[in-house]
Amino acid sequence: MRILTSQEEEKLKVLTENSISLTLIEPTENGLKKSIMDATGTVRNYLRNNNFHDYNLQAQGPESKVIIDALIYEKDKVNKSRTSLYRPKTKKGDPRIWFSGLTKHSNPNDILALIAFENKLHVLNLTQLPIGQLIDSIITNPIKELIEEINFIENAVSKELLNMLTNLAKGGPILSMVNADTSVGRTLETALGIDINSSKLPDYKGIELKSFRANKGNRKNLFAQVPDWKLSKFRSSAEILDAFGYWREEDYKLYCTVSAITNNSQGLSLKIDSDINQLIENSNQKGVGDFVVWTLEKLHNRLLEKHKETFWVAADTINADGKEYFQYRQVEHTRKPIVSQFDLLIEQGVITLDHLIKRNSKGKVVEKGPLFKIKPNSLDLLFPPSNIYSLI
Repeated sequence: MRILTSQEEEKLKVLTENSISLTLIEPTENGLKKSIMDATGTVRNYLRNNNFHDYNLQAQGPESKVIIDALIYEKDKVNKSRTSLYRPKTKKGDPRIWFSGLTKHSNPNDILALIAFENKLHVLNLTQLPIGQLIDSIITNPIKELIEEINFIENAVSKELLNMLTNLAKGGPILSMVNADTSVGRTLETALGIDINSSKLPDYKGIELKSFRANKGNRKNLFAQVPDWKLSKFRSSAEILDAFGYWREEDYKLYCTVSAITNNSQGLSLKIDSDINQLIENSNQKGVGDFVVWTLEKLHNRLLEKHKETFWVAADTINADGKEYFQYRQVEHTRKPIVSQFDLLIEQGVITLDHLIKRNSKGKVVEKGPLFKIKPNSLDLLFPPSNIYSLI
């Protein structure tokens, strides 16, 4: 896609400031003539992450084409359209996308914003439409209505969850469920009636819940993600444990933090290779070197999937009669992480990785990570400005 003009950048900024999740696409002159556009990697990821369409699960050929309703916006009206999502039998089935009637609303190389909402794709021409004026207008228009509807629905869920947390906090301290580091989160989710599971999806209606003890200043968990074993020298967590593990009482384990700015006591460190878009873990042991790999695309997608919207809940801890109680007191509400910052924060040591690998008494290797974590008080380096709410 071409570089955006300053005017297009300003319109994109307006949509972002209004918390609109979108992707961009550019119809070419040839594409408009043939009624066809490439569904780029960015477009495919957006559709998949928004549970709209997954090209990876789509077979090639016209019989597998998917047709979905779409709307193409003008200043004062909305035009019904149909979105065609398909993979041709030729050219390795490169993903394609098209909107019926688009040639009436786009010139070659215009920049179009695609918004997945309410089971439709909404198409806004950033090149032609005065987005900011329409959103700020005191006169009702289709684009203003769309933005208000999206914000109303998204804010409804966050307000619902915030009310639940406020009512919970008003009830006073809650007895910890278990004696473990993870009890602050498990106790909160149980009190809210949220099932505790290992799902990679957000916890409550699209909102991720992350709880932490406010008085400890520990790093905050972002997500867990195993390496891409097919690209890695080591092919399992067991190999990592065998190479770098140690005995601690009766357990053989590898519990350690790995950073890009220094080697840890096991001689492990991280590095980013921007040329091939990979995060690499390295060992300074002779003959080992680079031993596991994550693609940056996968890590970016996990970040977007897990933290599209997140409540970071701080809890004060109270110890009485040998038991721990939690008083949940504050929420920091973040949306839409800035993906490009993720790589930089790894290089700066602000985001680190934790291995939590152990071989149990039956000889089975258990991996609770690798966990990607961010330093305390650093959320504003990864997310746009957040909202902070007091619960008590």
